[in-house]
Amino acid sequence: MTQSIKESAERLAGAIVDPHTQKTLAESGAIKGIGADGGKVAIEIVLGYPAASWSDALATQVREALRADPAIESVVVSVGSRVHAHKVQGELTPLPNVKNILAIASGKGGVGKSTTAANLALALQAEGAKVGLLDADIYGPSIPRMLGVSGKPDSKDGQHIEPKIAHGVQTMSIGFMIEEDTPMIWRGPMVTQALTQLLNETNWDDLDYLIIDLPPGTGDIQLTLSQKVPVSGALIVTTPQDIATLDAKKALKMFEKVNVPVLGIVENMALHICSNCGHSEHIFGAGGGEAMAQQYGVPLLGSLPLDIRIREQADGGTPTVAAEPASAVAAIYREIARKAAAQLALRARSKSMSFPKIVIQNT
Repeated sequence: MTQSIKESAERLAGAIVDPHTQKTLAESGAIKGIGADGGKVAIEIVLGYPAASWSDALATQVREALRADPAIESVVVSVGSRVHAHKVQGELTPLPNVKNILAIASGKGGVGKSTTAANLALALQAEGAKVGLLDADIYGPSIPRMLGVSGKPDSKDGQHIEPKIAHGVQTMSIGFMIEEDTPMIWRGPMVTQALTQLLNETNWDDLDYLIIDLPPGTGDIQLTLSQKVPVSGALIVTTPQDIATLDAKKALKMFEKVNVPVLGIVENMALHICSNCGHSEHIFGAGGGEAMAQQYGVPLLGSLPLDIRIREQADGGTPTVAAEPASAVAAIYREIARKAAAQLALRARSKSMSFPKIVIQNT
C-alpha cells in the first residue's frame, strides 16, 4: 500500500510543468526524494536554479496535485535549489569560485542594458543565489553609479582586489579606479587587458553567477570575452523597435558563432503607461522582441515597461529590485532572472567542476 502511494505521489508531482523551463518536474529531475508512511507523504524538490519567491507557490501546487489520490491523507513538501556549474565554450574551464558567467549584451547602446544587468543581478540575489556583477564597459562604466558604490577597492594580499558589495551583490568596475568624469583614451589591447585583469584578479567569493555587463556592439571586448572568458550563457537586451532588434540580432549571432548559448531575450521599454492619465502606448513599437525570439528559437524571457522610476532609481544608486522589492516591475525582473537561470539549468554541466584537481609534487 505504501509503495503504491509513493508511486502515485511521484507520478502526480512529476507531471507538474515548471513555467520557467516548460518541462515537467520529472523531466528536469527536480524530484529528489519521496517518502510515504501510510497516507502521509513527504516530497523533496530541488530546482537547478534559485527561485525563492516561487517555492511556496510550487509547494502549494504539489499539495493540490496530490489531492487527486484519495489515499494520500497529508503532504509535506520541501522546495530548495542547487546551482551547478555549466558547460562553457571550447576548452575553457570555469573560473575558481565562479560557477557560471552570464553575459548581458546588446547590439546597440541606449536600450537600457546596464540597468537591466544591475536589476537582474539583484533579482538573482533576491531569489537566493550568490551573485557578482562585472562592469565590462571600460570606456563608459556606469555600474558604480547605478549600485551607489565608489572608492578604490581594497587588496588583502597585494595581488587580488576585493569586490565592492552593493545591496548584497559583489561588484567590480574600472570606474572604481578612476574619477567619474575621466575619459578612458585607450586602444583595443589595453581595454581587453583591463577586462581580463578585472575578471581574473578580483577575489570573487563563491559565486553562483557572475553577470558581465558588456558594452554595446561586437568589438574587441566581445571578442575577448568569447575567446578567453568561460561563459555559460548570454542574454540579449533589446527594445521593440526594428533598428534595435536589427543590431541585437548581430549580438545573438556572435554568441552562436562562438558556441555560447543564448538563454533568451529581454525586451526593454516595451510599453509606456502615462503617470498622469494612465494611457498606455508602445512608443518603440510592439512585438520586436517576440518576433526575434521566434526567428532564432530562443525564449523571450520577459518584457519591461518604459517607467521613469526605473531610470530614477538606477541613477540614484538603488535599482528597482532593491528600491521597491514588492513592486510589479521588480516582480518582472525576478521572473526574468528565474527564467534565465532555469534555461541555464537545462544545459549540460561542467565536468571540470565535478572532480578535484590532483597535483603531484616531488617531496
